[in-house]
Amino acid sequence: MHNNYYYIRQLSGELRKKLTGWTLTTCFSQEKDELVVGFVRDKEEFYIKAVLKSDFACLVFPETFHRARKNSVDLFEELMDLQILDVVQYQNERSFSLVLEKDYLLLFKMHGNRSNIILFRHNEAIDLFHNKLANDFSITPEALHRHLDQQYEAFVANGYQVQSLFPTFGKPVTRYLLTNGYEQADGAGKWKIITNTLTFLEEPTFYITNIDETPALSLLPVGDVQQTTQSAIEAANLFYAAFARITTLEAEKRVAVKLLEKKKSQTENYLLKTYGKLEEIEKESKNEHLANIIMANLHQIPARAETIELYDFYHDRMIPVKLKKDLSPQKNAETYYRKAKNEKIEINKLKEAISVKEQELQQIETHLQVIDNIEQFKELRKYLKEHKLTDEKAEPTPELLFKKTEYMGYEIWIGKNAKNNDLLTQKYAFKEDLWLHAKDVTGSHVIIKYQAGKNFPEPVIEKAAELAAYYSKMRTDSLCPVIYTPKKYVRKPKGLPEGAVVVDKEKVLMVEPKAI
Repeated sequence: MHNNYYYIRQLSGELRKKLTGWTLTTCFSQEKDELVVGFVRDKEEFYIKAVLKSDFACLVFPETFHRARKNSVDLFEELMDLQILDVVQYQNERSFSLVLEKDYLLLFKMHGNRSNIILFRHNEAIDLFHNKLANDFSITPEALHRHLDQQYEAFVANGYQVQSLFPTFGKPVTRYLLTNGYEQADGAGKWKIITNTLTFLEEPTFYITNIDETPALSLLPVGDVQQTTQSAIEAANLFYAAFARITTLEAEKRVAVKLLEKKKSQTENYLLKTYGKLEEIEKESKNEHLANIIMANLHQIPARAETIELYDFYHDRMIPVKLKKDLSPQKNAETYYRKAKNEKIEINKLKEAISVKEQELQQIETHLQVIDNIEQFKELRKYLKEHKLTDEKAEPTPELLFKKTEYMGYEIWIGKNAKNNDLLTQKYAFKEDLWLHAKDVTGSHVIIKYQAGKNFPEPVIEKAAELAAYYSKMRTDSLCPVIYTPKKYVRKPKGLPEGAVVVDKEKVLMVEPKAI
């Protein structure tokens, strides 16, 4: 109701008493869709800030206003140092004008998403605050007055239709009528309710209230009343403060919740993928069984055998067992034992990662619940800061920047494009990390993260090489040569294009391209 005719009429009347005889000394904009007009009398200052956004328009009256040194622009400069002669309210219209010297008018048109401020000279529009509302150039001040027959006879003649006689009531007043039995009353009763309501509107108390959990300025006691005042100017300030507080709080909440929901989705996807990987490894994990079967059947394995049928005492059946012909049966068993040990390491790493991510997911759910219940802006800001939940200047994590997987407990990072490859190799890879790339073709940089005191296991290098081959132009080939070397031997001389590097020492591995 802050743009309702009855409130605007009270406000303009108060401004008329306040501003007549004052001098307009400043008029500028430093925020999009906001205009500040400043007035002076003797040493006293007064400001009108017009907020004219497409989804919200209102007037507010700050006691002081500090203009920014940059990014502000003077507007309506013709009005500088002119005196306010009068404030004119237009009948049955949500508009009023400041009447200034030299036959200037500054019209405040408070029409919701079509609100504007229009400068007139000799009753002709010469400038607009919102130039996009070009039709406002055709407005003439005198034509804004709307004379309505609002007598009882006209009410009866119109079939007791309140909106036809009182289009200025708007939704809040109509709502008030309905809650006071308007629909159930007869014609005379309806008129009585209307006249009682008009009494409230003529000499109102201003209510700052909540209607449907949204702050509202009302001339009627509706909704959840929070504050009251007898001043239209103070009411505007109280309403704007309440509205800004709630909308800013909700906006901050939306940003925080969006960030948390994104993290939640990423964590859930990671868990789903990792659970699947763990299940796959545990299901296929039989290397230790094979090693034990070989050791139990050493006397049956001929030299240089590549495949042999052996008795599986775990399942009481014969199974084929693959062997390396250049290794003895004992050495083949050792190879399977080593693979089993690596599988156990990878399973433990996956379980640790799952535990960490499940805790993160639970923490995210807690944050979402707490944020939903916070009702004070300062409390929200404090909570977000304490828990580092804002994305202001937050540097993306490697999980967001690169493709990432684990194999046998080793982290493998994969670049996504040429620029991303440079970022991975130049910023996120350390000299001890192992660097891989498909040989002589474009493709992703791949990094195996170093673990202190350990050499890179051959199966890990092979897995990373398969990924480097897959994320290259040789993805569809049956075999692909992949170079690998410690990152300290990879450099990027000045002038090379994105993703291009020079490798000083390298080894080559032939692998089949395979995805994660």
